[in-house]
Amino acid sequence: MRKILLITSSPRGTESLSTRFATEIAHGLRAQGDTSLTVRDLVANPPPHITEDYIVGRAASPDSRTTQQNVAVELARELVDELCAADIIVLGSGMINFGPSSQLKAWIDNVTWPGVTFSYATGAPRGLLTGKKLYLITAAGGVFSAGDYAAFDFQTNYLLHMLGFIGLTDAELIRIEGTVIGPDGAKAAIAHTETAVKSLLAKRA
Repeated sequence: MRKILLITSSPRGTESLSTRFATEIAHGLRAQGDTSLTVRDLVANPPPHITEDYIVGRAASPDSRTTQQNVAVELARELVDELCAADIIVLGSGMINFGPSSQLKAWIDNVTWPGVTFSYATGAPRGLLTGKKLYLITAAGGVFSAGDYAAFDFQTNYLLHMLGFIGLTDAELIRIEGTVIGPDGAKAAIAHTETAVKSLLAKRA
């Protein structure tokens, strides 16, 4: 059975297009059979920002950790275990101030774990979460895939880099952009994304 992990991170609630289409993709893949679905809503249940307890605790042996270190490490381990168990990760991200939401950044900081999700054992960085499929859905009000604002996209490029760093290199990207450009911007962006999602699910069927 394939295991799907859906991660949503936009604070816009039901108005979020990244959440809408990430959810549609995850449920569409699940409907193709022999799959299970785990949902991680980073806004409803935000991961903690990392602290000294996490930094020190993750490098310490379990029997030498303080209570606070154990709590921090166990929370991060729960997030890592979800990733390790998943065959398919569907991640939705809405741009906030040119980057991902703080909730998603906190999640990344928790799961980017030396010796667990990446390693320098060979002298060069090597992601350890290999053999998984990633669908990354990013949303932005402007157009950041090309043109004058491409240099300000600290969302998509950062996410692809960090997720690739921990081994999620088999990535398929869907951009939802230009939603605030002109009166028909959102309508055009949604129509374009609907077509892309249908094509993706048909290809996977």
